[in-house]
Amino acid sequence: MLKKRVWQILLAVLLLGSLILTACGGAAEEAAPADDAVEVFSWWTGGGEAAGLEAMIGIFNTEYPGTEFINATVAGGAGTNARAVLATRLQSGDPPDSWQGHAGQELIGTYVAGGQIEPLNDLYEAQGWLAVMPETLIPLISQDGNIYSVPVNIHRANVMWYNPAILEANGVAVPTTIDEWFTAMDTLQAAGVTPLALGEQWTQMHLMETILLGSLGADAYDGLWDGKTAWDSAEVKAALDNFAKVLTYTNSDAASLSWQDASQLVVNGDAAFNVMGDWAEGYFRELGKAPETDYGWAPVPGTVGVFQFLSDSFTLAVGAPHPAGAEAWLTVAGSKAGQEAFNPIKGSICARTDCDASLFGVYLQSAMDDWASNKVSGSLTHGVVANDSWKSEIDTALGLFMADMNVEAFQTALVAACVASGPCQ
Repeated sequence: MLKKRVWQILLAVLLLGSLILTACGGAAEEAAPADDAVEVFSWWTGGGEAAGLEAMIGIFNTEYPGTEFINATVAGGAGTNARAVLATRLQSGDPPDSWQGHAGQELIGTYVAGGQIEPLNDLYEAQGWLAVMPETLIPLISQDGNIYSVPVNIHRANVMWYNPAILEANGVAVPTTIDEWFTAMDTLQAAGVTPLALGEQWTQMHLMETILLGSLGADAYDGLWDGKTAWDSAEVKAALDNFAKVLTYTNSDAASLSWQDASQLVVNGDAAFNVMGDWAEGYFRELGKAPETDYGWAPVPGTVGVFQFLSDSFTLAVGAPHPAGAEAWLTVAGSKAGQEAFNPIKGSICARTDCDASLFGVYLQSAMDDWASNKVSGSLTHGVVANDSWKSEIDTALGLFMADMNVEAFQTALVAACVASGPCQ
């Protein structure tokens, strides 16, 4: 009898232990995915972008030591090359587990429309993310009630970087309007200074969209993308004229320069201004440059009070080879720890609203303030306002314009692009 009683006690202990493990199983499973690998695809291969990604990978490796992180980055400005590689992989049925995509029409009009990514509502609910993600972002990553990606940051597109020493030496104040900018660049050009550093074609589209925003104002600019502003209007013609004039102040070798090359001209003292997103600030800090000494910043002239934004986000592929590993990666990407590790290095602010502002430098703290108070408009170059087809047609028209500088023909091509792929259909 004693022996039987011992066995009964032992079985009771084992049963209790089993119940305890079952009760804890949800958390344990979230912390230890079954998959032994995850492949994450992005275009963050250099500067603060790559360093920020490595910081977030470090968080992942700590949280999920049993899962190999396969960093499948592909070089290419603004993701142009990477997204071409990704498209080929998706067409051949070889998706990475998760890939970088811009919140907005790039995500909804391409990957959701193509049935290539999974909804993430359950993950959002489990992680409580709806309580800490900006309300402005959720509609941009949602379709028919489903949420399709995890945003990791907020970037500002309409930033004009400048060299304080060059402006001071030439008696030039930081311009706030486009006319003031033309006057400043006339002064600099007459002094033998390159007024505006520019790079390859995607940076030219980036410049163009900020000039459209600064010339038209936020409401009319936003109307370009929903059909309320006519692409063939006199106002758009005037904005394109401004863009053509701005180009006359740029370096002649722009087509051969990356965005880093163009940005570096400013901090090296070889150009006065550069229009680039705030990932440039991460690059400047990587170069050891000091804010407000080696570089300054302001909204692109004409856009004061407007925050033209984009947001990098990550997806879960339909047919992902390692779905549990992908979910583990997305959990880190959306976490406070992951975003606080990533964004101060990358040169962006958290998508989450609860990050510690003291972790960020003076520029990014100013961006946080503007994001909270400015009117918000979306970026063309970085996927917010136009789907891939429309953006591609605009890019083709821009390439022809950069060759012949014919504003009338450029406007006609932009009208045709809106009819073919935009709301002008």
